[in-house]
Amino acid sequence: MAMKKLMMSAVMVVFAIAAHAQGDAISKFFNKYNDDESFSQVNISSKMFSLFTNMEVEKPEDKEVLKAISKLKGLRILGKENTSDARALYKEAFALIPKTEFEELMSVRDKDRDMKFLIKEKDGKIAELVMVMGSMKDFMVLSIFGEIDLKQVSQIGSKMDISGLDQLKNMDKNNAKPAPKEQKKPTSKDNE
Repeated sequence: MAMKKLMMSAVMVVFAIAAHAQGDAISKFFNKYNDDESFSQVNISSKMFSLFTNMEVEKPEDKEVLKAISKLKGLRILGKENTSDARALYKEAFALIPKTEFEELMSVRDKDRDMKFLIKEKDGKIAELVMVMGSMKDFMVLSIFGEIDLKQVSQIGSKMDISGLDQLKNMDKNNAKPAPKEQKKPTSKDNE
């Protein structure tokens, strides 16, 4: 009987590990370049996020950020600077994201870089946020997974100094769509 329980526990652990390994969109991409020293990598585990929640803060907005951080399960960043293959890496990473599971939240394109934000929802909540950024010489892919509060992601990014997440501050918090641009108010000069 004890052997049967042990085997059942082992099977459950294996399934849990397999589910976690497949839990974020770009695991294959991260694994492919894991040993390539030309990439910068950041991996933050749920344990590290839980340590953040033990910090003493005074401002109410910092308390909200810590509450949002406590619900995260992990964060992975893979980046490469000053490289001639940045655009190819951007296309490769974006192609690996299963479009049937992820919805594009926002895209930003300016003169020399493209950035896409995609989300995966589970039970009506955001379970994963992926950002892919590519320019002529720089590339970065980021995956945040857990229970994600979009309102707080931009603030989390600024607290952790993660480039690109500041773009999310332009999102309308109620429906996760880009916020409408402010209309210019007519002045007396406009009527002349």
